[in-house]
Amino acid sequence: MAVGYLEILRAKHAARLLVGTLVGRLPNATAAIAIVLFVRAQGGSYSLAGGLAAVYGVANAVGQPLLGRLVDLHGQPRVQLPAALVSAGAMTVFAFTGTDPLPLAYAAVAASGLFTPPLEGGLRALWPSVLRREEQVHTAYAMDAVAQEVMFTVGPLLVTLCVSLWSARAAVVVLSAVGVAGALWVVVSPPSRAWRSAPREAHWLGALRSRGLLALLGAFLFIGMALGSITVASVAYADGHGGDVVYGWLMAALGLGALVGGLVYGARRWAGAPERRLRVLVALLAVCYLPLTLMPGAVPMVALTAVAGLFLAPVIACAFVIVDRHAPAGTVTEAFSWLVTTFTVGASVGTGLAGPVVQEGGALWGFAAPAVAGVVSLVVLLATGRVLAVPAGGGVVAASSENDPNRAAEPRFSSGDRA
Repeated sequence: MAVGYLEILRAKHAARLLVGTLVGRLPNATAAIAIVLFVRAQGGSYSLAGGLAAVYGVANAVGQPLLGRLVDLHGQPRVQLPAALVSAGAMTVFAFTGTDPLPLAYAAVAASGLFTPPLEGGLRALWPSVLRREEQVHTAYAMDAVAQEVMFTVGPLLVTLCVSLWSARAAVVVLSAVGVAGALWVVVSPPSRAWRSAPREAHWLGALRSRGLLALLGAFLFIGMALGSITVASVAYADGHGGDVVYGWLMAALGLGALVGGLVYGARRWAGAPERRLRVLVALLAVCYLPLTLMPGAVPMVALTAVAGLFLAPVIACAFVIVDRHAPAGTVTEAFSWLVTTFTVGASVGTGLAGPVVQEGGALWGFAAPAVAGVVSLVVLLATGRVLAVPAGGGVVAASSENDPNRAAEPRFSSGDRA
């Protein structure tokens, strides 16, 4: 299983780009918990902490595609590093001024979220210039999805470790500095400095002029809603089955399931168009959410949660390939950033809707919500099947050989069935 991943990591610059991107994204992955812990340490209420975290999340969702478009237009170093510095500086201002005055606190976290560099989309744009075969690029997408699960598991632990060793303020400052270091490590690398987007057609919609991409984003909004609602339902379940410890195990199991699923998915080559495969994966994801409504005891519930997470990373990895196939020429980073934004917004909406659902119907209705969201996502994919069946042909894989002079003699990867 690990052979394909080791082959990717042995490629020149690959390990550096992956690790640098993950380190650079730590402030974003840990922002919500870091803000909550810091505000509480300052004596602020949970409502204030939640409000500031929400402002950060909304600003981040807005900023990712905008910065992604700038990366496509001007290259990675000229956008990623300045954005990382502004984001870290704004969060540092928040750390040292606290919640008083309140308008400054909101402005600081908004600026930090807005200028978070689109390292995630940038990495996916770089893979084809580092890896020489199409199947390696697709394996790298799967490895990327797996690495995200590791980051979102380790990140909160690092925050709590910094808080316990120093303080909540120090955690915010240290993680911001670490994020800048990660971004710097990426943008000074030869692949990042050499990368240029393919020529693009001037259009105010940018990547969103692709009907296939819009269809995928519509489906992924509901995938995000499923993930957001399951976290709230798990809190309600844990309240009656052991409290915070059980909730922690449920979330760890969800991440573990996604990790295992992503490893298995990326370890083999898949036949057939990725658009068709995504429909199957989303259907399996929805089906695996259903057993959660049984709500057994804590131990079997943890096992069911792990099963519920199995197809999340494969769905994300498959979506990366489809974004590549449907992104208009010259909009690759922006297109990947739109996927990140849509998933984030969906998770926020799912969290917000799950609260009233759980309040009225309890954890049972809360656990039904992810399955319903998964089914709706599948319906969107089925309804837009014809649109998704026609790739735009301007994706990152096709563009990479244009941007790499060492590969000028190689044929372009086709947008065929292999993934």
